Amino acid sequence: MGSTFLPAVGRMAVCGGTHGNELSGVYVVREMERQRKVNGDGVWPIPVTTVLSNPRAVKECRRYIDTDMNRCFSSAILSSPITDSSPYEVRRAQELNAMLGPKGSAGAIDMICDLHNTTSNMGLTLIHYNINDWMTLHICKYLQTKITQVPVRVVLMDIPISAAYSLESVSKHGFSIEVGPQPHGVIRADIYNVMKEAVEVTLEWIQKFNSGKVFEGGEMEVFMFQRSIDYPRDPETQELNAAIHPQLQDRDFCLLKKGDPLFLSFSGETLKYEEEEPHHPFFINECAYYEKGIAFHLAKKVMLSIPTVQVKKD
Repeated sequence: MGSTFLPAVGRMAVCGGTHGNELSGVYVVREMERQRKVNGDGVWPIPVTTVLSNPRAVKECRRYIDTDMNRCFSSAILSSPITDSSPYEVRRAQELNAMLGPKGSAGAIDMICDLHNTTSNMGLTLIHYNINDWMTLHICKYLQTKITQVPVRVVLMDIPISAAYSLESVSKHGFSIEVGPQPHGVIRADIYNVMKEAVEVTLEWIQKFNSGKVFEGGEMEVFMFQRSIDYPRDPETQELNAAIHPQLQDRDFCLLKKGDPLFLSFSGETLKYEEEEPHHPFFINECAYYEKGIAFHLAKKVMLSIPTVQVKKD
C-alpha cells in the first residue's frame, strides 16, 4: 500500500491554562517562553506560538471565571454575537479563534497542542476528534513508542469538528494532552516532566515528518468515547448517594465487566456494573466533573488501521 501524502506542518500552537488551575500546562508554556527568550525562535523546528489560554483564570488559579472555556469552541459559540452579558471565556474563545483559526478555514494554524491535567489516574492521555486525521494519529502513535514512564493512550471523540467544543478543534490538526493524577492548583514534577516530554516528542515528530521521513502505517489501539455515567443521587435533593468504589478508583482504562463494583453508597452498599457489554472507564472521579454530573466516561477499545504517511513536496 502506498503512502498518503500530507502537507508539511508550518505553524503550531502550544496552549496551557485553558483551565487556569491545571498547572503543568501553565508552567510548560512559561518554560517554552523562557527558552525562546534565551535561545530565540530557532529553538524549535517550526514557528511555535505559545499561549496562556485563560489568563484571568490562571491569575486566580481557578478552572474558569464565568464558564468552562474548553466548552466554548463549537462553531455556534465562536460565531455568536458578543454582548455586555457574554461570559469572559466566550469572549476569550473568540479572541483565540481569531488568533489561531478561524476554525475550519484554510488560514487556521496547522496544529494545536492543548495542555491539561486531570485528577484521575490517566497517565498520558491524548484526546482528539477526527477518526481520519492521519497526522494526529501518527503523532499519537509516535508518542506511544517514545514515552515509557507512564501509559500513553488515545481517546477519540469522533464528533463533527463544527460541534467539537474544545480549543484544539480550532486548528487543522490537533489534540489535547491530559496528564494525571495531579490535584488542581498543584504542580508535580513527575507529571510536569511527562507533559514537557510529550510536547518535545511532538515537535520531534514534526521535524522528522517535514524533512521527509516516511511513517509506516499499521494497527493502532484507540478508545472510542461512548457516554458519561453520573453518580447515584438522591432523587429529591440531587445530592450524591455514593462515591466511586475503592476497587474502581484509580483504575482508569481497566476493563469493566458485568458485576464489577462501580460505587459504594454512604450506607455501605456496593452498586455494580449491570451492562452485558464490557467498557473501559476513564476520567474516573475527576474533580472538575462533579459540577457536570459525570462520575466517569465509558469508552470502547478498538483497533484502527492507519495508512503510511509522508510529507507532500511542493
